Order: sequence, then structure tokens, then C-alpha cells
Amino acid sequence: MNEPERYELFVLPEGVEKLSLEKDTKVPNAATFTIQCEDHTLGNLLRMNLLENDKVLFAGYKIPHPLENYLLLRIQTVPESTPSAALQQALSDLVQSVAVLEETFKEQMSGIKSREGTYL
Repeated sequence: MNEPERYELFVLPEGVEKLSLEKDTKVPNAATFTIQCEDHTLGNLLRMNLLENDKVLFAGYKIPHPLENYLLLRIQTVPESTPSAALQQALSDLVQSVAVLEETFKEQMSGIKSREGTYL
């Protein structure tokens, strides 16, 4: 049928770049990034993080079609910044947030294990 194979959701095909950039020729300081093998999870995280940046004027994403496994992320920044710099900052912030989340989770789990004396 039309449904893609499950592995296509996370395995990048040979010769395909994970991230590509297309600068907008009509809007200043704007670009569209194509991110392969990603979905709404990453798209929404990036969009929300980008919108917290004062240098970002616009950030939005779309999944062009449910059967196509990529997202388009559009970013427009103030003249003092670039869409690439804003994306790099957003990715760094997300990596840091995930590290904090992981550490908090481990601390909470060790507390539960010590109270109950069992391993989950």
C-alpha cells in the first residue's frame, strides 16, 4: 500500500543530507530548512524554542504530506542575526534542556529505588 516502511521513519537514505538550507530571496534574513526523518516532535520543539529568541521574528514548520518523512522549518531573524545562527542556538538550548531532564529523571528514579528497595 502507500504506507512507508517503518525503518524509513528513522533511517536516512544514502546520499540524502539530514539538514539542508534554502535561503529566501524575497524576504530578508529568512531561510527554510529541510530536516529529513523528523516529525512534529522535533518541529514543535524547535519552533517553540526559536520563538523564545528575541532575534527571531518568525519561526514555523510544516510536514508537507503525512507519507513524506521530512519537515520544513522556516526562520526569519532580525538583520543582526541569521537563521542558521538562530537554529544552532535553539538546538544547543534543546540539548541542554534534555540533559537537565535526564539528570532530574535519574535523581528521581534513584530516590524511588532507595525508598522502595526495588529496581524498576
